[in-house]
Amino acid sequence: YKPDFVTPALSGGMGQNSPNLLWEACGRLPKTPKARPSFDKRSMSTEALTSPYILQYTPLWTDGLFHFCVQTITNGPMTGSRKRPSEGNYEKEKDVCIQLFDQWSEADQVEFVEHLISRMCHYQHGHINSYLKPMLQRDFITALPAQGLDHIAENILSFLDARSLCSAELVCKEWQRVISEGMLWKKLIERMVRTDPLWKGLSERHQWEKYLFKNRTTEVPPNSYYRSLYPKIIQDIETIEANWRCGRHNLQRIQCRSENSKGVYCLQYDDDKIISGLRDNSIKIWDKQSLECLKILTGHTGSVLCLQYDERVIVTGSSDSTVRVWDVNTGEVLNTLIHHNEAVLHLRFCNGLMVTCSKDRSIAVWDMASPTDISLRRVLVGHRAAVNVVDFDDKYIVSASGDRTIKVWSTSTCEFVRTLNGHKRGIACLQYRDRLVVSGSSDNTIRLWDIECGACLRVLEGHEELVRCIRFDNKRIVSGAYDGKIKVWDLQAALDPRAPASTLCLRTLVEHSGRVFRLQFDEFQIISSSHDDTILIWDFLNVSTNGQTEGRSPSRTYTYISR
Repeated sequence: YKPDFVTPALSGGMGQNSPNLLWEACGRLPKTPKARPSFDKRSMSTEALTSPYILQYTPLWTDGLFHFCVQTITNGPMTGSRKRPSEGNYEKEKDVCIQLFDQWSEADQVEFVEHLISRMCHYQHGHINSYLKPMLQRDFITALPAQGLDHIAENILSFLDARSLCSAELVCKEWQRVISEGMLWKKLIERMVRTDPLWKGLSERHQWEKYLFKNRTTEVPPNSYYRSLYPKIIQDIETIEANWRCGRHNLQRIQCRSENSKGVYCLQYDDDKIISGLRDNSIKIWDKQSLECLKILTGHTGSVLCLQYDERVIVTGSSDSTVRVWDVNTGEVLNTLIHHNEAVLHLRFCNGLMVTCSKDRSIAVWDMASPTDISLRRVLVGHRAAVNVVDFDDKYIVSASGDRTIKVWSTSTCEFVRTLNGHKRGIACLQYRDRLVVSGSSDNTIRLWDIECGACLRVLEGHEELVRCIRFDNKRIVSGAYDGKIKVWDLQAALDPRAPASTLCLRTLVEHSGRVFRLQFDEFQIISSSHDDTILIWDFLNVSTNGQTEGRSPSRTYTYISR
């Protein structure tokens, strides 16, 4: 059986056997025209596979690709010098091939085209590739809104960073429309504010936080506002980072005016206030903006050596051996804990757990059900000298002592885990977060430790006397010492064993005239206290480029222009 449309009339000038060869190439057609014949080159004769007429009648799904197929009408690839058959015959032959090709299954069509392409030359492959490449590309961002799926297109583009978002705006007007109407620059800024404390701090200080995290039903600026805001934020961040590197700062000074013995042993701050513990047995609360003393809490009969507060209470430890709990708003004493036999040197509390340490060489673990309901859970003993500092999280309690060791305990069971050895003299301070412990010692060094294996990762040298206080974040370590100096270190470089020791200390700040007892810092400032009876606020945000960058400098005020 042969199909009706393969007739001698269509084979004129092609040779007597050409219809048979074409039919053999195309496979057997079913007797019903609705069925799709299949192409199986394995069942074809060698003559059929190599015949020039197979390629001459090869139908593809586009005229452009078919044009390249007919160039291979002889055995093997064609060169550009070969000529197409006469136009009339070419059109008829092409139609026949297309009709046959359309009746094959998709798999047979693909197999036949693969066989055809394998017989072409490199130039033809390149030309076909250029033809197919744009056909394989899909602009899904443009296609989605056409289907009423604007929100999906917006969600996809919302994962881009700033550089990619700029590029996306230039693709076409439709992409630009999706970015604008989807407020994607606003969403990018919101994402940064949620995840980066520096961005969050800037949003609060420059008051553009009020334009964020609002839905489309509320009145918000257009997308162009956020697009222009983004590079200004980046410029602010670069300026702050440069100020840290160069030591540019605005300095404010609080004179504590202690009545008897002078010295500020401890402090903590937030955006509104600074709470300090003094050597004269008092606790003073300062307004952070005006620097005026708001309240003085009295009750301890010894120096206030340590403190911590939250939104409800202030907890203080003293050389009078007691721990006191105060109402943060009224200043009323809510509880007094009498347990340690000597001075309470440090304390930390979080999530219903408090840990205190003492000159009596012990560590006390407390359950805090409420400010008035605090019970002793366990006493940890193991250090051979005064325990100067403690820190903890859900996994470990970490303590450091004058016996030169750091000890690690399980938070849940209070069992001893391991000892970190390395300091040559007693340890005065430490901070613990994630796997990292950073400690300061009277051997004048700072050490970085991996708490899980107990390995010392780096030793930082530079202070000339005992390192009394230390804090770190994701970027920096800030330390204060009895030499009166505050040093800023590059944390990431310190964790890189290839980094030279000479590159680790970014800046030394000299303003205190006495020992530095305590400090805290954030992305914008350091607040420190000293034996000189002062609290200093080192502001790296509100700085002009005219400020002095090194050495001692008078108190100064710079104006920061919000861009």
